[in-house]
Amino acid sequence: MARDIKHYPAEKKGKLLELESVEQLKEMARQVRRDIVRMLAMANSGHTGGSLGMADIFTALYFRLLRHKPHAFWHHHDEDMVFLSNGHIAPVWYSVLARSGYFAIDELGSLRQLNSYLQGHPTSDSKLPGIRIASGSLGQGLSAAVGASLGLRMDCKDGFVICLMGDGECQEGQIWEAAMSASHYALGNLIGIVDYNNQQIDGQVEDVMSIEPFADKWRAFGWDVHHCNGNDIEDFVATVEKLRDGEKRNRPAVILAETVMGKGVPFFEGTMPDKSNWHGKPPSKDDAEKALEIIGETIFGDF
Repeated sequence: MARDIKHYPAEKKGKLLELESVEQLKEMARQVRRDIVRMLAMANSGHTGGSLGMADIFTALYFRLLRHKPHAFWHHHDEDMVFLSNGHIAPVWYSVLARSGYFAIDELGSLRQLNSYLQGHPTSDSKLPGIRIASGSLGQGLSAAVGASLGLRMDCKDGFVICLMGDGECQEGQIWEAAMSASHYALGNLIGIVDYNNQQIDGQVEDVMSIEPFADKWRAFGWDVHHCNGNDIEDFVATVEKLRDGEKRNRPAVILAETVMGKGVPFFEGTMPDKSNWHGKPPSKDDAEKALEIIGETIFGDF
């Protein structure tokens, strides 16, 4: 049984931290990368590559794009909803959740510890604020997001539902069943974001099971397709804002966000087969020290 959740300190509960400038977002993304490296090294377990690669996207979502109220998560029902389907990159999610106020930042040090609610894949039994469902069984998250999108429509709510997926995960048939359902029900409030890095635990996606022509597949299933550089915060923000602030849509949309696995630490980065082991390997103590020196300290400070 997980221990009680240490919530964000009451005296710090105030206005949601919103980072308006791109430079502020980049600074936070660097801190998120520091959190990821430190969490994984302390746990000596977990997934380095995808967590680092998605730091820019998660930072932009939680500190600029989402409509959300961290301090009233279980009592506020007009927020945008986030589902992480590729749950193995949980460290990046935990970092932005803590730093945007969902729970105490110093709890990040409990990743993967016995009885911690910050498990290697997100869980729902402890009701950790920010997380609605357990995830990590690849292929299932988009189905949950489709159900949430339908629920918002039934309740006459206008929030968006965001579902994050991996490109290797899109080899799963359930993804395409959910995609077909979203199109059939004209879920214009649903946005899928695919970590398009061409890497999975056994190597390059194109070698394990090619998903190309990827964009054409989504279009064939009735989705609007958008492309961006997922490691360029400005490009990603502009892409999401165009979807969020444009005319009301009656089709789901997917963003194919090209990222570099391990982004931010050169010796973790790369798409060559010899780098794919960083998909599911934590940094050693020495690797972590080198990575933190490369990333550099930020104004936000470590947990």
